[in-house]
Amino acid sequence: MFWKFAAAVSILLFSVVHVKAGTIIHAGRLINGHDGKVHNEMSLVVSDGKIQVVEKGFIKPTADDTVIDLRAYTVTPGWMDMHTHLMSQHHKKVYSDRFFMNHADYALRSTVYAKRTLMAGFTTVRDLGDNGVNSVSLRKAIDEGWVVGPRIFTSGKSLATTGGHADPTNGLKGDFRRDADPVDGVVNGADDARKAVRQRYKDGADLIKLTATGGVLSLAANGQNPQFSADELKVIVETAKDYGMTVAVHAHGTEGMKRAVLAGVDSIEHGTFMTDEVMMLMKERGTYLVPTISAGVWVAEKAQEDDYFPEIVRPKAAAIGPVARLMFARAVKAGVKIAFGTDSGVSVHGENAQEFEWMVEGGMSPMKAIQSATLEASRLLKVDDRLGTLEVGKIADIVAVKGNPIADIRATRDVVFVMKEGVIFKTPETNASASE
Repeated sequence: MFWKFAAAVSILLFSVVHVKAGTIIHAGRLINGHDGKVHNEMSLVVSDGKIQVVEKGFIKPTADDTVIDLRAYTVTPGWMDMHTHLMSQHHKKVYSDRFFMNHADYALRSTVYAKRTLMAGFTTVRDLGDNGVNSVSLRKAIDEGWVVGPRIFTSGKSLATTGGHADPTNGLKGDFRRDADPVDGVVNGADDARKAVRQRYKDGADLIKLTATGGVLSLAANGQNPQFSADELKVIVETAKDYGMTVAVHAHGTEGMKRAVLAGVDSIEHGTFMTDEVMMLMKERGTYLVPTISAGVWVAEKAQEDDYFPEIVRPKAAAIGPVARLMFARAVKAGVKIAFGTDSGVSVHGENAQEFEWMVEGGMSPMKAIQSATLEASRLLKVDDRLGTLEVGKIADIVAVKGNPIADIRATRDVVFVMKEGVIFKTPETNASASE
């Protein structure tokens, strides 16, 4: 009986549809990601996991071709979320999880969140901070085909300072509040900073994430204070570049953001209390903003519930939502480079597309919002040579939605088709994953 059950589970999890050579996609509307236009009645030909042809009109198939009929839908490149945490999802008792959850528990649960993310149309994500092992292993499991999920670029454990946001011993009683070190991702001084980056490389991380200021959900009163010195930031950026890694920076407060941008980081995450001065510095240096409005709105809503957050967190959470939305609107007007990111894991996995709506509400055009999750995200990841647009030679990451998201951005909620690297995971016929 066990083996029959195991076989059934295997079929359930892994019966994805592998596209044959010469697969033709007929798209009623196509957003290619790079020219800012909606093209009507287009065809894509996919084989060997890549786009071989992009052509006006509906290509007639030969006897050996497979045709995917998306004439009733809008087709876009697969979306990219530049700020996720697939290991967890916030809930009322999340602060006690670390006492009761084993690494294996986190790993198994993260496979559920990974699948939800892919089925929502997000074929690539950055995972920006976990327990140091989860996202590296999840990335491998997805790459090997053991579980279903998006392509992952991970930072592994976020870097922090002693007592700072992402110090893994914060909030513990004295017996457990040990002096964490660079292996744990905790930095105090330039030598620690250099070692912490090298440790992330050793752990298998793709990039570096650091927490330049306090955080909303950390068990500390101040969510804005700078937490890294300029020297520490400079060493982190220099060492990361030595290893071919980009640097993403959690920052809510102005001074921490300013130090990070001047140090040469690649992106500011959240950016809640960003000033005009910081925006100008980011424009001068080409630094991306990853706004994560969804998380700000979500924590502000939860702050209205009694006993949801610890009292030290609640006032910070209550304040952040409206400020985050106003900051984003100012950043759009200022012309800051913006890449899509949600902070899912704080907000709900699988509802990532809600961010598109907040972005449009904040003054970004629907097309620019979609490009923030395709072209701009691929540029931030430095993979725009192979991802982010629907062009010949690019990896076949393709999404289709009902309706026209340029006319109504809410169409991004209704994903009916998902292909990642030439493999179909969701189809219009069932509006469900091909593995179900």
